[in-house]
Amino acid sequence: MVVNARPTKRLVKRRVTADLSDFLTFPTDADLASPLAAKPFRTTVRAFLTKHALLPPPSSLFPHLLTWQVLFRVGDLPADDGGPAVVCLDVVEDDVARSRSVYCDQCRVVGWSSNPVSAKRYHFIIKADGNSIAGYNKTCAGCGDALHMTDSRCKSCNHVMTTEDVEDWMYQQLESTTHLLHGVVHANGYGHLLRVNGREGGSRLLSGRHIMNFWDRLCNMLGVRKVSVMDVSKKNGLDFRLLHSVVKGHPWYGDWGYRFGAGSFSLNFDDYKMAVANLSSLPLALFQSQGRKPRTRLQDLISFYQSISERELVTIRDLFCFLMSLIHDGRNAPIRADDSPCKKLKISESRALCSWTIEDVRRVEDAMFKVLRAVSGSTWVSWRALRGAVCKVGTPELLDYCLKELKGKQAAPGMVVAARCVSDSGAMEYRLEPGSASVQANTSMNGFPMASYPSEERLLRDLKYFYECMLHPETMVFHVPPAKRNLAVSSATKILDCKQFVKDYQPERLLSTSKENAVQLLCEVDLMEQPEECCHNPPPELLVLSPDATIADLKLEAMRAFQDVYLMFRRFQADELVGYGGVDESTQIKLLLGSTEFVRVRGRFLGKNGLGRFRMERGIERWIVDCLCGAKDDDGERMLACDVCSIWQHTRCSGIPDSEGVPAKFFCHRCRRVAQTGKSNGQCMEDSANNVAAETSSSSVSSLTNTGVL
Repeated sequence: MVVNARPTKRLVKRRVTADLSDFLTFPTDADLASPLAAKPFRTTVRAFLTKHALLPPPSSLFPHLLTWQVLFRVGDLPADDGGPAVVCLDVVEDDVARSRSVYCDQCRVVGWSSNPVSAKRYHFIIKADGNSIAGYNKTCAGCGDALHMTDSRCKSCNHVMTTEDVEDWMYQQLESTTHLLHGVVHANGYGHLLRVNGREGGSRLLSGRHIMNFWDRLCNMLGVRKVSVMDVSKKNGLDFRLLHSVVKGHPWYGDWGYRFGAGSFSLNFDDYKMAVANLSSLPLALFQSQGRKPRTRLQDLISFYQSISERELVTIRDLFCFLMSLIHDGRNAPIRADDSPCKKLKISESRALCSWTIEDVRRVEDAMFKVLRAVSGSTWVSWRALRGAVCKVGTPELLDYCLKELKGKQAAPGMVVAARCVSDSGAMEYRLEPGSASVQANTSMNGFPMASYPSEERLLRDLKYFYECMLHPETMVFHVPPAKRNLAVSSATKILDCKQFVKDYQPERLLSTSKENAVQLLCEVDLMEQPEECCHNPPPELLVLSPDATIADLKLEAMRAFQDVYLMFRRFQADELVGYGGVDESTQIKLLLGSTEFVRVRGRFLGKNGLGRFRMERGIERWIVDCLCGAKDDDGERMLACDVCSIWQHTRCSGIPDSEGVPAKFFCHRCRRVAQTGKSNGQCMEDSANNVAAETSSSSVSSLTNTGVL
C-alpha cells in the first residue's frame, strides 16, 4: 500500500477515523485536572494547539492569520458516509499588530476599554457548513465559485485572484454571522462569545446547548479569565433575554454562569434585578378583571392554561414557566397520563376525574351540541361565542376543558363536531359535519376521555401571543391595565436594555492548587511613565516559577509575560519589586514572600515611543460621552454628537426614537438651554463655531462601535 499516493481527501478521512476526542465530553475531568489547566491562558492555548491541532499548509500564506484545525467526533453518531460524525474547530491566531482591526469593539462596550491592546487574538470557530476555514478551497472574488487555494485564476469568470482577495476572504470568514460557534479570546484571557447557532442555525448534529457546554468546558481548561456575550438572540420573534429573565430570573446564557455585566443607558445590576422582579411578579388576575367588558382572547387563553395546570398559576412567571415546561416536555419525550403537568389528566382513587364528574362533562357537552345543531348551514362558531352560550352550565375551567375535547365528538346521528384554528388570531372555531365519532385511543380507567396534549405549534403560537400581550413593551400597552402599565413597560424596557452579560471564570482559583513543584503568583505592574489618560494598570498576570526562583527570576518572568501579552509592553523593563527595593535580587521568592500570592513590579518603557497607539482597547481617538441617562462611555447604543459642544449622547435620550432618522443639525439640551437663556456671548459663539469646524464627526450618528454579534 502506497500511502503517499492517496489523494488529500483520503488522508483527511484517515485522520478522522483515528482516536478523536468526543465533542460532547471534551475536555474531560482529567483534562481539567491536568497541569496544563493550572497555567495562564497565554501558555495553555499554545499547549492546547500543539497537542490537539493541525496546521494545514494553506495557513502559511498568511502568517499573521494562522488557522489551526481540531477535529472531534460527535458521540457515536454516524456521518452520511457511514463513518463517525465529525466536527471541525478552527482556531485562528490573529496577530493584532498586523490585523485590519487593532481595537476591540466588544471590550469597549462591556467596560474593558482601558485594557491595553493584546498582542494576539484567538478566534474559536465552528462553521455551519462543516468545512474548515483552513481548508483547501477559497471563494472567487469575482463570481463566488469555489477555487483551490493554489489556483490564481477563476475558470468560470477568468478573475485573477490576488493576495488581497484571499486575505479579504479570510477576514470575511471571521466576520460571518452564520457560524455555529464564534468566540474570541485575547492573549490576556479576556474573551467574547460572539455567536452561538444550534439547529436553527443549520446544524445537523449539535444543539445550542451542546455548543455552549463545549465552549464552557474549553474556557475552563484554557484558563480564560472572563467572557462577555451580547445577548440579542431572537427566536420566533421572541427576545430571549426578556423571556428567560421572566422565566428563570436570568438570560439563557445564565445556565452557564453568565451574569449581568453592563447595561445600556447607565443601567446597573440593581436596576436589572428590580425590573425582572417587577415584571415577573405581575398577577394574572390583573388581566382577568375587566369589569363588564366582554372577555378577550387573552383572558380565554389564561383561563385555559390555568385549567390544565396541576399547579396554581398566579403570576406571569408561573404562566410562562408552565408553557415552557410543556414545550420542553413535548420535545424531549411523549407525555404519559401519569407524569403530565396537566392537572385534569390525573385520576383519583375514587375513579372520578378530579373535581368534575362524568355527568358534569356530559351536561356541558350536550349544551354545546345543542348550540351547534341550532346553527344553520355550514357556519363556524368561535370558541368565545360557544363558550358564552353555555357559560351558565359549568365552571369556566370545565367549559375550557370541554371545548378543548369537543373535536370529533358525536353530536347527533351521523354528525360530528369539526374544529379548526384560525391562522390569523389563533382562535378555535367549531361546526357540525357528516361523519362518525373518532375513537378515543387515550382513555382513563373509568372510560372518560383524557385531555389531548397541546401541540407544539399551538404552544409556540400561544407563547408568542402571551409574550406580545404581557412582556414586549411596545405591544403590552394595549393589554396591561393602566394601574400597572407604566411599571410593566418600564421594567420590560430595562430588561431589553441590558444586553451585556459576563462570566468570571476566576482563574485565581488556580493559586489554591498544589505548589510543591512551582511558585504561583499574581503579578501587577506599576508604570513609572503612566500618562494621565491611561490611569488604569493592566490586569495582573499569573506567573509560574520554579521552587527556587529568585527576585531576579521573578522580574525576568514578569517582563516576559507582559511583553508576550500586550503590544505596548514590547519594550517594557521591570526595575524593582515594590516593597522589597533593598533586598538582594538573589533572594529566593519562597523565603521572601512566604504565603503571599500577589506581588507588584515597577517598571518603565525603553525608548520614547513605548506606549504608541496600543495603549487602550478603546483606541487613540478622543471623544466624550455625557448623556442625560448618566452614561459616560460607549455602551453600544446609537449616539450622535452635538454640533456645538461635540459631546455624544443617545439618540433615544434626546427624543429621537431608534426607528427614526436623525436631524441634519443636532444641539444637545445644554447648548439649547444656553442659547435660550441668552447667556452665550459673542466669544462663546465664535468658540463654538470653531469647535464645529474642527470636529469632523459633528452631526454624525454612530454607536461608536458595531457590536451586533448575536
